[in-house]
Amino acid sequence: MMLHATTTITMDETAALEITAVRAVETVDGARTLWSDADRAWASRAAAETVGESAASATFIARRARLALERLSERAKGFSRAVLAWRWRPWVGATIVAGAFIAGFAIDRIGDAQRINILAPPVLALLAWNLAVYAALAVGLVVDYGEAAAMGPLRRAVAWLGSRVRAVPGTLREGADPLQNALATFAHDWTLLAAPLYAARAARILHLAAAAMAAGVIVGLYARGIAFEYRATWESTFLDPATVRSIVAVAYFPGALLAGVPVPDATHFAAIHAPSSENAAFWLHLMAATLAVVVIAPRLLLAIAAGIQERLRATRIPVVLADPYFQRMLRGFHGGRAHVEVLSYSFSVPADTLTTLEAILARSLGGNVALTIAPPVQYGDEEAPQVRASDTDPVVALFNMTATPEREAHGAFLASIARSAPARHLLVIVDESAFRARLDDPARLDERRRLWRDFCAGQRLTPVFVNLTAPDLAAAEAALDAAFADTSRRA
Repeated sequence: MMLHATTTITMDETAALEITAVRAVETVDGARTLWSDADRAWASRAAAETVGESAASATFIARRARLALERLSERAKGFSRAVLAWRWRPWVGATIVAGAFIAGFAIDRIGDAQRINILAPPVLALLAWNLAVYAALAVGLVVDYGEAAAMGPLRRAVAWLGSRVRAVPGTLREGADPLQNALATFAHDWTLLAAPLYAARAARILHLAAAAMAAGVIVGLYARGIAFEYRATWESTFLDPATVRSIVAVAYFPGALLAGVPVPDATHFAAIHAPSSENAAFWLHLMAATLAVVVIAPRLLLAIAAGIQERLRATRIPVVLADPYFQRMLRGFHGGRAHVEVLSYSFSVPADTLTTLEAILARSLGGNVALTIAPPVQYGDEEAPQVRASDTDPVVALFNMTATPEREAHGAFLASIARSAPARHLLVIVDESAFRARLDDPARLDERRRLWRDFCAGQRLTPVFVNLTAPDLAAAEAALDAAFADTSRRA
């Protein structure tokens, strides 16, 4: 059951969210207080039965996560609610866009007593703001070319509003309730995984909101222009008519080009200098056309681009199969029941430790393991072990830490196993129980571990140290995952 899956598969947003949530529980709850080994085995078995043995890895992983989350919701409703809180709520985006339109429409104090100061906000301020945004986007595109740009404060705010209602704890605390630690891990992992998607989604919403605000301003100008007569004028302490004409010609050039009308000359500007004025219809048309060209059209194009990017990201969230968590899960799915051969060297495995060994291996092999214990290979018989060459399940070389590793003895034993089963995972497990019982000395234990690590490094293997009489199952699981990953990389 040798997996070399180093590829990255993609999931849609819902499946990725559920997978991340279940993964947080199964990786954090090492003591199995919230989600037991039996629960994990049930989820894998039920998913495999549902999707069929020929199903793709992505289909199996997604189905398993859905089933696990359904069962978890029955016993940990707080966790289920927290996961649901991170699902995107489309109404948030619609509300933001509608609110922007209303805000644009409500900006009615464009002048005193229905007088429009053509140098004053809101139109010129809206134009300036959007031009500044375009400049920032252009700079960001150059600086962050080929990389995902970090979200600014507005995008972060939109992402927060659209993806969760209440705060989720974000710090993993040793000794804390496993549910709280699972929530913290889930919040951290999903934030990192979904950040590119949320950035594109927030960008789409903000672009639509900017376009809606400009549209609201235009609708407000025309709606009030029908009911009231607006007069256009300008006033300034420092500017003369020629300078004002130059500013307005630049600011409203896109609208003048769209409408096909020229901006009046300096003499015309001198004639409408406050307290003089003129009917504002021409200026309303010019403002509306400029907002359409400078704000509404570009923002809609940017929203379409962000929407395309959002759709792609929402259906292609990456899941790295090389992760030990998924490797462990897929070993059980693709390989069925794992038949693991255990070959010990120069010592007999105590019967009461076999259950422990089986439990440790089951954690890393998908929960369904059958052990075959071969007779111990004695010192001097290093060439004796014969392994079933047709099988692809892992082989465990089990050593006693009381022995000092020797290349001529232990190394020859490992080489013989490798020759008998070249296509199989070879795992080295070193039992510390007898050594610990004989010497309760952490320094001596570390020194002996170093000797075994150096020896195994020469064999291109990674040793797993376990006290089979009193094991730390979570630590052993992590060590076995690392060993599997090392052998996959070296294969």
